[in-house]
Amino acid sequence: MTTKNDRQIPPPGRDAEVAYGSNDIRLSGRQWLVVAAVAGVVLAALPTAWERIERIAPADDYRVPYPLSEDYWLFDRLCRRARRRGQVLVLGDSVVWGHYVTNDRTLPAALNARLGRQRFANLGVDGIHPAALTGLIEHYGRGADGAKVLLHANLLWMSSDRHDLRTRKAFAFNHPQLVPQFSPAIPCYRETVTNRLAIAIRRRSALHAWASHLRRAYFDGRDLPAWSLDHPYANPLGQIALVIPAGRAAAAPTDQAVAWTRRGIRPLNAPWVPLDLSFQWARFRRAVEVLRERGCELFVVVGPFNEPMLTGESLAAYRRLTGAAAAWLRARGVPCTVPRALPSEYYADASHPLADGYATLAERLLAEESFARFADVGPTEGAMP
Repeated sequence: MTTKNDRQIPPPGRDAEVAYGSNDIRLSGRQWLVVAAVAGVVLAALPTAWERIERIAPADDYRVPYPLSEDYWLFDRLCRRARRRGQVLVLGDSVVWGHYVTNDRTLPAALNARLGRQRFANLGVDGIHPAALTGLIEHYGRGADGAKVLLHANLLWMSSDRHDLRTRKAFAFNHPQLVPQFSPAIPCYRETVTNRLAIAIRRRSALHAWASHLRRAYFDGRDLPAWSLDHPYANPLGQIALVIPAGRAAAAPTDQAVAWTRRGIRPLNAPWVPLDLSFQWARFRRAVEVLRERGCELFVVVGPFNEPMLTGESLAAYRRLTGAAAAWLRARGVPCTVPRALPSEYYADASHPLADGYATLAERLLAEESFARFADVGPTEGAMP
């Protein structure tokens, strides 16, 4: 006689596996491949689909907000938007971005104000140096392909071995994830091989760039677990506003937005690095080559620098540097200009103009025939009223 506790154990075999398996449905190897393929397609399509969901309606003279300086996915999206609108993309560091001024007082904004239309798009990134800017263009700048590009060359990055990243003493510099990870080598860049490989792989992933955008735009730059620890009762979905930040990007504190002489900055005796030895100049040349290979029409502005801030010998070395830079560009058919220095009281430091400085520089650029031709500016546009 068999009781309810006397269960029959099925013989070993396939039927026993199914009866005592943890899942009601089991996938074959081929079915798992199909699932993986479908998941891969969905994940690959997410960044593109997100652009249809997340609105971007920047105001005139918009620039990347300072907290999103490392949001390279947003940079590429803004490049594509500006190119579709037929604008000139202005690329460079904080001199283009406008470190001491508000959105409507930057160089692109000053050019637009004189023209009376949004001809120039500010794609400057605060804190970016030539080595990082080149990486930004190479890995996240396909949106600029075929566009007109106004490229700024700030020779401040060649003013010392430290700025030029030639020193062997390790130090933290801006945007390390954009610089070459293996070759050419950067003596002061100390990172493990594992992390270098991870950075190199992530730079090829649109999905990772998009995920980084979500973290920076909505979660203070942190991943979800870290953010949740500080906000244990908040709904993460409630953080995603589906609108690119469009407010006025923060500039430097107003007490710093004054002439360098009023801030107590001393004259500079910069030990300039010759161009043929400069790592930053080599990377800037690479940026020029990449943009030209991608069909961009280029115009390069070299400087201007706060020359009265330089001591005698340093000033002579700087002028030799600018002459050599312009000669290299012209020898390769790249139109360029070396604007004369602005009045010294128009600078906040060695290379950053104040609002009056940007307005004066815009006026001088538009007065140059080669620049006006590059920017498709009419004979009366930009003229003094």
